[in-house]
Amino acid sequence: MKKYLGIGLMSGTSCDGLDIALVEFTFDKEWKYQILHTQSNHYDSEWRDKLLHCHLWESVELIAFHSEFGKFMGEKINQFLKELNIESGKIDFIASHGHTVFHNPEKSYSFQIGSGAHLAASTGIKSICDFRITDVAYGGQGAPLVPYADEHLFPDYDACLNLGGFANISFRENEQRIAFDICPVNIVLNRLCRELGKEYDENGNIAKSGNFIQKLFDELNELSYYHQKHPKSLGREFADAVVLLIIDKYRMNFKLEDIIATFTKHAAYQIAKTLNVTSNKAMFTGGGTYNIYLIACIKEYHQGAIVIPDDTLVNFKEALAFAYLGLMRCEATENTLHTVTGAKKN
Repeated sequence: MKKYLGIGLMSGTSCDGLDIALVEFTFDKEWKYQILHTQSNHYDSEWRDKLLHCHLWESVELIAFHSEFGKFMGEKINQFLKELNIESGKIDFIASHGHTVFHNPEKSYSFQIGSGAHLAASTGIKSICDFRITDVAYGGQGAPLVPYADEHLFPDYDACLNLGGFANISFRENEQRIAFDICPVNIVLNRLCRELGKEYDENGNIAKSGNFIQKLFDELNELSYYHQKHPKSLGREFADAVVLLIIDKYRMNFKLEDIIATFTKHAAYQIAKTLNVTSNKAMFTGGGTYNIYLIACIKEYHQGAIVIPDDTLVNFKEALAFAYLGLMRCEATENTLHTVTGAKKN
């Protein structure tokens, strides 16, 4: 029986924190996983500010930060293992997604900070990184990549949907795994909430208190992205240059609570519209699942079953997924799907 002990690292676009998952993988006819330990390292205001604004920096500053963030991740893993009293030599690999700063596959680039070399040097553990760029080089979107893990680890669901900075979904269509980003979620909501002195909309209470703006709702739903066929993916650029520009037009005449309420409804509508044609039973994970009002709005538009698993899987599924992708790299086999990303090959 093959056995690996790996660490998955994930830093999402909502800038909540660095998620670490220690996973044991065993192979006996098929791969099985067990999440042994997890830790979420919330970013303090200084780190969050850097991650939110580093795309605006000069090139030399960004390169230096790329190395700094790699060291930071290594330090967090060393602390994590020390607390568990586990020697680094017992870990077979680290699989790090890094933190996305730029993503524009149409121009053939996607860049995640968090130097794998500095991560490996800090920990002494084999480190796997830069998961997206080879797929982009072969003409793919470089995203989403988690569906490869969905295909093998969660076959009992019609669809797997992650609610994070963006909502993304994966499902089987014509005997193939299909996936794409649906719409922005927390990358927009969190930014609006910060203007009210909140890091996020706890339970969706702010949205629930606001009034619905029909015209804004309609304008957002008319965005051309929602009418494009997959493969397709979203990045911070879409939120900044498209969604927030539309929202800015409504600031003079409406309260921020009303805008948050309307955007929440918009995200719920787009998510439900996708679910209505893809699944009857979907597993939801990611921080957005704790937004009670958002989930209620999705259920208004979608009548199928929504399954929210235990907190460990809700919070660490993406870290688990990249650990699995790292495992496939160790096995020297494919770990992306061209049916998902549109690349020339897996």
